[in-house]
Amino acid sequence: MFPLSWKAMAMPALVLLQLFFLIKVESSLSLFDKITQLPGQCFVGFQQFSGYVTVDDKKQRALFYYFVEAEFDPVSKPLVLWLNGGPGCSSLGVGAFSENGPFRPKGQFLIRNEYSWNKEANMLYLETPIGVGFSYSSDSSSVTVNDEITARDNLVFLQRWFLKFPEYRKRDLFITGESYAGHYIPQLAKLMIQFNKKEKLFNLKGIALGNPVLEFATDFNSRAEFFWSHGLISDSTYKMFTSACNYSRYVSEYYRDSVSTVCSRVMSQVGRETSRFVDKYDVTLDVCISSVFSQSKIISPQEVSETIDVCVEDETVNYLNRQDVQKALHAQLVGVRRWDVCSNILDYELLDVEIPTISIVGSLVKAGISVLVYSGDQDSVIPLIGSRKLVHELAKELGLNTTVPYRVWFEGQQVGGWTQVYGNILSFATIRGASHEAPFSQPERSLVLFKSFLQGRPLPEVF
Repeated sequence: MFPLSWKAMAMPALVLLQLFFLIKVESSLSLFDKITQLPGQCFVGFQQFSGYVTVDDKKQRALFYYFVEAEFDPVSKPLVLWLNGGPGCSSLGVGAFSENGPFRPKGQFLIRNEYSWNKEANMLYLETPIGVGFSYSSDSSSVTVNDEITARDNLVFLQRWFLKFPEYRKRDLFITGESYAGHYIPQLAKLMIQFNKKEKLFNLKGIALGNPVLEFATDFNSRAEFFWSHGLISDSTYKMFTSACNYSRYVSEYYRDSVSTVCSRVMSQVGRETSRFVDKYDVTLDVCISSVFSQSKIISPQEVSETIDVCVEDETVNYLNRQDVQKALHAQLVGVRRWDVCSNILDYELLDVEIPTISIVGSLVKAGISVLVYSGDQDSVIPLIGSRKLVHELAKELGLNTTVPYRVWFEGQQVGGWTQVYGNILSFATIRGASHEAPFSQPERSLVLFKSFLQGRPLPEVF
């Protein structure tokens, strides 16, 4: 047996040293993004990070993120990516600071959200696409985007975000969001599965879609039945709204700047009867609303006679436009003068809304990805009627049997909503009394739903 040379003996030690150095460098990248404390924030025991991930080095295109570790035992909790819709609305301002994040701005201070989703998971909020919120590009043409570009950028973001936070690479990963995220999330998940065939990076377990746009005609045309069943329109107007000009036709004409006389007449009648004094995103809510609902208005063109009365000062907008807050977040304004809930500079291909994503959802289920579609039942913009129908038809197409029959679920001692599960992998649920932005309007019930989703369990059957 020949003795090993010095070089042969030294090689393993050298490799180990290089790996150790690489891990240390990668881990230290996140330290640059660590938030010491947000202005007006009380003491908390969990860590927060925010900053930029460049998704295009040549054009200097960068996406802004806000990451909140789980409140308790973050090492054992999954990673959840949250995306708001629009297209073009902020996951930071809407999702994190108005819906399910740990804080809500109130004057000069931040107050704790008792039902924050970081009680159950490590929450990652992404301002996407480029041109939304603090996300930016040095090339003005980069704010002209579509679904395909958005999905690709989001994929690159996650790849590079894991370089900052390598400890999360093998963590169970879920993607959640609402509204136009019904396009963002399935398209991103599809790319992640394709990427994993070359290199296993994403440990994707499931997606949850809240009041999502999944199939243009079904989702939009269910608005007529919702209006009629809730007493917002008359029988005669319902008949016109389902025969002479349905809502998907009107939106399609609106986006093409070619609204026909008949559609204009029908929408005027619908607008008169539903009234501008009823909030379409929560038909039980009075009209004084926060701009948390801005993301809904992008996908729902204003009807002819409709105006929105925003009579509540938006605390989030004021807070995120403070210089001390932007400094604490490591954020900057590029190409805009102020931070807005929904982007004024983004040029999104709005006709992409007509591309169905329900078939992509089906392919995810086939790949073993758990899917939950949930609906705030007071939303008339993307009503539960269409979402429930789409999920049921998808289950039938995939040959999935009902494993949890349609039933109520509970939060505390109250009915939280209704649910049905197919094949223990595809679920539908409503959140009773919730709006388009369910975690904003029904935070406690939304947290119960979120926890059940992460655990892969049916929603509670008893109080």
